[in-house]
Amino acid sequence: MKKLLIPLIAVTVCSCVGRFRSPEVEVPANYLYGAEFNPDTVNIGLQWWENFGDTTLNRLVETAIANNRDLQVAYSRIEQARQNIGAVRSQFLPSLSFDAAAKADYTEASGIGQSYSVQPALSWEISLFGAAHHTTEAARAQFFATEWAYRGVMLSLAAEVATTYFSLLQYMNSLRIARETYRLRYESTALIDSLFRYGMYSAVDLQQARSLAAQAAVDIPAYERAVAQTALSLDVLLGRNPQAYRPDPADSLLLTAKRLLPDIPIGLPSALLQRRPDIAEAYYNAMEAHARMGIARAAQFPSLSLTGQGGLFGTTIGEVNNLVWSAAVSLTEPIFAFGQKRKNFRMAREENLQAILTYQQTVINAFSDVEKALAAIATYRRQAERYAGLLDAAADIRAMTRQLYLNGLTDYLEVIDAERTYYSSQLDFVSIRAERLQSYVQLYKALGGGW
Repeated sequence: MKKLLIPLIAVTVCSCVGRFRSPEVEVPANYLYGAEFNPDTVNIGLQWWENFGDTTLNRLVETAIANNRDLQVAYSRIEQARQNIGAVRSQFLPSLSFDAAAKADYTEASGIGQSYSVQPALSWEISLFGAAHHTTEAARAQFFATEWAYRGVMLSLAAEVATTYFSLLQYMNSLRIARETYRLRYESTALIDSLFRYGMYSAVDLQQARSLAAQAAVDIPAYERAVAQTALSLDVLLGRNPQAYRPDPADSLLLTAKRLLPDIPIGLPSALLQRRPDIAEAYYNAMEAHARMGIARAAQFPSLSLTGQGGLFGTTIGEVNNLVWSAAVSLTEPIFAFGQKRKNFRMAREENLQAILTYQQTVINAFSDVEKALAAIATYRRQAERYAGLLDAAADIRAMTRQLYLNGLTDYLEVIDAERTYYSSQLDFVSIRAERLQSYVQLYKALGGGW
């Protein structure tokens, strides 16, 4: 008995792949571009989009979360993974089957002979080398990975809705600027045309005025197209068929109002490991890969099966009372399979390595995402402040140049240059404001949202 026990213990030890340990990652002490931000513990509300103070955005995100099909698919996968845990557990539980049979034979010598049986059967494959543990562990890790994947889809969906909405606001404001500019330039052209008839303006002045009006007129359909296409993209995110977008009168205020944007407590980089859905998903994927390596390792060693069968037999239904039973124990040892099981283990080991590397790379990408968002917010803030001064200066130059021209102190080329500078400055300022808002969205997403 001792001679058999020692090899069995040795095989059991050799078959073990060890407990799963969190892959090592290098975590910086602080964010490089986090000096201007609140270093307190990350405390982003569950509905982080409400921090922008825009009721339309709140409604759009909530609609997307309720209707988006991709999010519903991700939720369904959670339930599928939950059911899979029970399914894999049942593989290693005893299996009971039941068989009732009636049989009739005919021979010329004895005539018809009948037999009846009621025969249950029990079978159980016992996991000796951790196959049951590793299989259950893999299913559980898959469930948690799927759950975090769902959170990741929800976070990405909310961020995409917010980003698309801010782009829509940008194009709407640009369209408003183009239309207003065209209206003013058209009125100016009409005035110059009427005065040209009395010889007060030259033909060159008239054509230059018409050129300015045409520039704004050309931009109008371009921004109308951008508004329509962006609104259609938003409908897809909301999980609905295309609809005509009817903007709320307050929609454009977010890009023009001088309001303070929320101060986000970014916390320490180490908190990112527990908050980011993609990091948590990669962690549990690595755990699942480790468990599958254990499954492949256990498959190289013997499997023990217990079977039992018995029942009642008789030649008539009323005489089914003869008890017969049998039991067997079998130990199956893989001997020769052209190295398949060994190669399966080696493949599982490489998959485990790949999962660890993927987790480590996901962490690096996450830190980079936060740094990029922090840098963007800081620089867009300064750029917006300085561009506001540039816009005011361009408006003043435009007004003064036009007045000088009316007084005959400058030519119309100066007016054209001032008009073009002010027009482009308005469009650029709206773009900067939208990009600044989108950088806040990217920071919320990079920090893991509020899940």
